[in-house]
Parts: sequence; structure tokens; C-alpha cells
Amino acid sequence: MPYEYQEFPYLTPGPLAGKPEARHKVVIVGAGPIGLAMAVDLALHGVASVVLDDNNVVSRGSRAICWAKRTLEIFDRLGIGERMVTKGVTWKIGRTRHRDREVFNFDLLPEDGHKMPAFINLQQYYVEQYLVERCRDFPDLIDLRFRNRVTGVERHDDHAAATVSTPDGDYRIEAEYLLACDGAGSPIRGMMGLDFAGELFEERFLIADIEMEADFPSERWFWFEPTFHPGQSALLHKQPDNIYRIDLQLGWDADPEVERKPENVIPRIEKVVEGRPFALDWVSIYTFQCRRLERFIHDRVIFVGDSAHVVSPFGARGGNGGVQDVDNLGWKLAAVVKGDSGPALLESYDRERTHAADENIRNSARATKFMSPAEGVERIFRDSVLALAAHAPFARGMVNSGRLSLPCSYQGTAPDGPDDATLPAGAAPGRPCPDAPVGGAWLLNRLGGRFTMLGLNTDPPEIEGAAALRLDASGLLTQRYLGDAPAAVYLIRPDQHVVGRWTDASKADAEAALAVAKGG
Repeated sequence: MPYEYQEFPYLTPGPLAGKPEARHKVVIVGAGPIGLAMAVDLALHGVASVVLDDNNVVSRGSRAICWAKRTLEIFDRLGIGERMVTKGVTWKIGRTRHRDREVFNFDLLPEDGHKMPAFINLQQYYVEQYLVERCRDFPDLIDLRFRNRVTGVERHDDHAAATVSTPDGDYRIEAEYLLACDGAGSPIRGMMGLDFAGELFEERFLIADIEMEADFPSERWFWFEPTFHPGQSALLHKQPDNIYRIDLQLGWDADPEVERKPENVIPRIEKVVEGRPFALDWVSIYTFQCRRLERFIHDRVIFVGDSAHVVSPFGARGGNGGVQDVDNLGWKLAAVVKGDSGPALLESYDRERTHAADENIRNSARATKFMSPAEGVERIFRDSVLALAAHAPFARGMVNSGRLSLPCSYQGTAPDGPDDATLPAGAAPGRPCPDAPVGGAWLLNRLGGRFTMLGLNTDPPEIEGAAALRLDASGLLTQRYLGDAPAAVYLIRPDQHVVGRWTDASKADAEAALAVAKGG
């Protein structure tokens, strides 16, 4: 197959090589996209971390493949966004079909003037590879330890500790904070006996990656009750290297062990691709879940990504939501361990990201119930909508094959900053900054990683703890940030979210908003 898996080297950890370790600032458990991105984000803030993973190779199979615009902007800040876009398959059009007719389509990025596309498809193993290589740019700040399996966790008032098993024996490691980035099955969540509340849907889907040469466009195709898979649903995505992702609904009664056998998978795929030759690359069976922890912070142990929340895959909200967890937590944890803010700042991670998880779960659950309705009212509604959509435009927007991931707004969840509501709604406090071209470059490449006082057509107040940036606004920058106002000042968080904005800001106004944003 096109991707060549390579093992990462195992090195004997210091404690097992006669080199005692002091307590670390941060230990990250899990070297998937979330744990690796977390290590890079902390390193960019000058915070060292140790990353522990029980494996020594990137993920097998494509797994998470759909990366949304906001996530790509975060990866761009971390240093791999452009590489991902170059390798990935860019798309923005989705088409939904009922049997053999199209009933609905959408354009996820109908306007120009953004550096990053609406979506790319790129296999998770590439993302992990790029992140491992990026981690190696910080040899003094990121300690990658493969084949280091966490077998126990302790919580204390001022630190957390883990017992780690390796080929050379066991050792104990301490950290001011331990981050559980160990996936949906999270062993750490299990060790701590934490409830994972929510809804488990009685439905199973088959995922198959196939290698195939075809002229399918770079679009998302979803079918309700296709003729090649009667009574069920199907999905097709194009990936790099002539790899295609095919999802097929199987029903709750399907036996996962039987259904993943090649002799059962291949005939199903042959019907989808209409006789084109293909090679089977990877197969998995998954069950719909929409669940989360009640809290993401448990003393000195913090849950990030799928260890904290899981959603059904339609809508691309799992991996994207996890990366946005990283974006939210990185600067806050760095500020706390460096002593720039108090621990109360971390509570805003819990508050904002549980809000985001609930939004993702709500959208994912609605899509799941539409795709796999219960007998009775749910099925009558679904079938009626699909029937109407063929000739009634109002019904087409009700067809739900997965509302695709959009960036979450923290309005009403983050501390509400000052807002001049005469400015454009798309850049209101709590929202991520919309990108715009700026003098041959991009606005978001000028923001992020630190607090910034952004002045548009005016000098921003200069305050301690925030960089000052003045830009002369025109074109899309004016449209997205000023509207009819001649000038404005924005306070931007390190994760490129708006804290507050004014058409006339004093130094005292800016200092007060910054103090609140830093957990004061």
C-alpha cells in the first residue's frame, strides 16, 4: 500500500538507565494527533513535556480523515498546516442522495479570502507522522517515549504520578499536570473509575479503506438506501494516494468479527465501486456513541480529545473537536505552569470545552437518529423528509447526513468581554477570529500564541502582557472586522479567539479585559 509504516525507536527511560528524574511540568499520555499536538503547542509556549505511548508506530488505517478549516488553522499555528493541505485532498462540496437521486448538496466555504480550505481529507497516519517530525524540532522541550505504557495513576494535591511499563521494566514518573490524551477507550479514565455518560446507539457501520484508480470528484458523497446497499446508508470520501474511504451501515445485529472478514467485505465494496478493480487496505467496525465525562479536569489530571468525549463519526466532529481542545488548553496550561496565571484559568478549559462537546454531541446525535431512526415517529419523519426533498426545496435542508464541523463559539461561556455590537457579528467576543488577506499574507499568521491588542486603522492601547499590532484595514479585513466603523480595537487570545472589542478603547478598558481573560 502507498503508506510505509515505520517504527519509532525505543530508548530506555532515564529512571531505568540510572538517571533519576525530577518532577516534570507536564506528562502527556498518548501519542496520537491530540497528544502530539498538545506537546507541540506547549513547546511553542516554552513548556517542556514528556509524551508516553504504548505503541511505536503511527495509527494503522486512515481513522480520522476529515480536517476542518478551523482545525487546519490551528495546525498551521503549530507548524504543519501547509504540509497537510499540500498532501491532502481539498473539498468543500457535499452531496446527499436518496437511492439514485440527489436530494441535497452544500458548499462549506462559499466565499474566498481564507488561507485554509473548508475541509481536506488526509489519513490520520500522515497527521501523526507530521506531528512526530514537528516534535523533533523541540529536542529540549519534548521527550517522546514510545513503548511506555501507563499502568497506574495517582492523584495528589500538587501533582499527579503514573506507573509506566517498558521493555526494560517499570518506573514511576511525576508531573505537575498529567494529560490523558489516550483515546476513546482511555485506560486512564478506566483506572480512575470515571463515568462516561451519554447515549450508545444500536447501530454498526463498516469502514473500509480501498486503493483504487477512479475519476470520482473530490466531494463527500452520502447515500440513503442506495441501490447497491438496500435499506441502509453509505458514505464515500476520496483520500490521497488513490485511497477511498467507504462507510456502510450494517445494522445492530451484524456480527463485527464476521463482517470484517475480507470474504464478506469485498463483495460489498464491489457493488459500491461498480466493478472497478481495487485493493483492500484497512477494515474496521464501529458503533455510534455520543458520550462525555461530566468534567474534563480532575485535580491534576486533565482529559483531552476522545478520552473526554466521543461522538458518532458523521460530521467530522471527533478529531476536529479534539484538536480544538488542544487549542483551548495549551496556552492556559502554559500560563499556569509558568506562574503567569492561577489554576482558576484552567476551569475555563473545562467550561468552554464541555460546552463545545455538548454542541458536537447534540449535532451528532441528531444526525445519527436521522440516519438510523427508531421505528415509529422517527422513521416516519425521516422517510417523509426524504420523499419530500425530491420536489420540495424546504425539505432539503432537513435532510441530515451529518452537520459538518464548524468552530465552536464560546459566547456566553467564556468570560464575556466588552463588545461593541455595531461591529460585525462574525468577530464577536468568544468567536475564533475569521481569517483575511493582509498585505500579501494572512491575518491569522499574525495572531496566535500570545495575547494581542489589534488596532484596525488606529493605534491599539499598549498594555503589559499583550503585543500591540496595528493594521490598515481594507477589503475583506474591513468587511469581517469593521463593517461601517472607521476603526476598532480587538483583544485576541493566544488561541485566536476574540476576548473583547471596542470602537474606542482606553488603556484601562484593555487592561481590565486582559485580566479577566487570564483568569482574574
